[in-house]
Amino acid sequence: MSKEHNIPQRVVEKMYSEDFFSQWLGIKVVAIRQGYCLLQLTIVKQMLNGFGIAHGGISYSLADSALAFASNSYGIQSVSIETSISHTAPLTEGDVINAEATEVSRTNKIAIYNVHVTNQLNKTVALFKGTVYITHKEWFQKD
Repeated sequence: MSKEHNIPQRVVEKMYSEDFFSQWLGIKVVAIRQGYCLLQLTIVKQMLNGFGIAHGGISYSLADSALAFASNSYGIQSVSIETSISHTAPLTEGDVINAEATEVSRTNKIAIYNVHVTNQLNKTVALFKGTVYITHKEWFQKD
């Protein structure tokens, strides 16, 4: 596989190695390619709020990480400038959730992504939308 085809994987490996928050949450990278990312995590007791359900920040954080990895997968550094989430179902301890980020639109400066968050039964638990600014700074020097 050429370096060009391996860029999404290389970018995510570099980002994740320095993303201590995603590591702390136990986020796993399931799939990555240009403009797309699928992440997974398991809800543990420490993620529950006073209602006994997962804090909304957990699904938000998973979706935000999926946005970051998908938007940087071209090898160009991108940063979020606007995000929003709608929580559609509660999560409880033991639930396994997936966040699937897909690119909706991309120009040379701005990209928009939808992130669909589902549980282990493939039920939608959150819908996230993110807009990123594309900086034009490359993740890796060209050889």
